Amino acid sequence: MDKIALAALIESILFVSGDPLTRKELAKGLEVSLAQVYDALDALDEKYARPDSGLMLIKFGDKVQLGSKNEHGTVVEKLLFPKRKQSLSQAVMETLSIVAYRQPVTRAEIEQIRGVRCEYAINSLMKKNMIQEVGRKESIGRPMLLGTTDEFLRHFGLERIEDLPGRDEWRLPPEQEQIHLEDTGASEAALDLETEDEDTES
Repeated sequence: MDKIALAALIESILFVSGDPLTRKELAKGLEVSLAQVYDALDALDEKYARPDSGLMLIKFGDKVQLGSKNEHGTVVEKLLFPKRKQSLSQAVMETLSIVAYRQPVTRAEIEQIRGVRCEYAINSLMKKNMIQEVGRKESIGRPMLLGTTDEFLRHFGLERIEDLPGRDEWRLPPEQEQIHLEDTGASEAALDLETEDEDTES
């Protein structure tokens, strides 16, 4: 199958699906190589780059999705979705920013940075599928480590988390990272004890 024919087929699949699909899923389902899928997607990118097209490929992680161009978003949303989704509050956005730039990060580390409790914000973001548990920290109580999801990438139009502007500036230097881990260790232990007390009382 030549590149143009494959690109047209992938376009049809993405249009009918509506949901994002991984490049590997496309390659396996169409019985072509991964390299052929990449070439076909490049062809679609070139096609959608023309001013007479209102579509674009939305890429995040290994997934691709067909969507409308960003410059048409306001009109499309006004016509099809008159009741806009409630935007994230400032507190929730601040928490999401910390997770995005410092992940993997614990609740205690987030609260140390913000200076306030973040349970509501974290729960809200998890319900919206913007963040998720990505592991457990090897420290007292093994607190949950939080990270962003594919939905986060899709929502903010990012292909990879590394595409976040200025992300490296949020990472602590190696010599400070250990100090930070030691400082938050006590906070996490106290948080675990507090959570246990709440569970006992309830």
